Amino acid sequence: MNILIFGPNGSGKGTQGDIAKDKYNLDHIESGAIFRKHIGGGTELGLKAKEFINKGELVPDDITIPMVLDVLSGSNEGWLLDGFPRSLVQGEKLWEALQKDGVKLDYVIEIKLPREIAKARIMGRRLCANNPNHPNNVGIPVIAPDGDKCRVCGGELSAREDDQDEEAINKRHDIYYDEETGTMAACNFYKNMEGAEYKFIELNGEDSIDTIKEYLISQLD
Repeated sequence: MNILIFGPNGSGKGTQGDIAKDKYNLDHIESGAIFRKHIGGGTELGLKAKEFINKGELVPDDITIPMVLDVLSGSNEGWLLDGFPRSLVQGEKLWEALQKDGVKLDYVIEIKLPREIAKARIMGRRLCANNPNHPNNVGIPVIAPDGDKCRVCGGELSAREDDQDEEAINKRHDIYYDEETGTMAACNFYKNMEGAEYKFIELNGEDSIDTIKEYLISQLD
């Protein structure tokens, strides 16, 4: 089972993605985690990627694509791909690579959320040291953390530096919401694919976490 998920930063991709990942026992392949692993390891690709990430800019394809495709090829149980593709070109190249290697794509999921709501959620979110996909957000009462502890497991919380940088957030969203060449263009590429054998699922990111979860589960076979 292979799943591709789209959604702007702040839309809850990690939370909802975990549902599909756990249902099918998939590898969660998140481009940001791949970047952080390389950055933390001080690899050449990681150092190059860091320069762009810190400025809120798109990491060039010649850095991103080799890292992502290498991880996909090493997955034995199937995967949930999150945070890639981020541009129309990446979307097209990913599709070409999957077709070339005979890899079946089963679902494409899109979480739709207005830009200003996404921005507010980003600035309020806190990351759990035990699981960054545990929902904690100081601006949303139903998932507000317990002080400085994760509401799910009690783990230590932190805020990503770039989550507090409005300029960086705006740049990231400029990329995502761009329907000509950006991430939305890539999403629409898959949404409008003629003869596609995968199922395209749209989720309303303004609904509650539980409402989105219930609908997603109902759409997964």
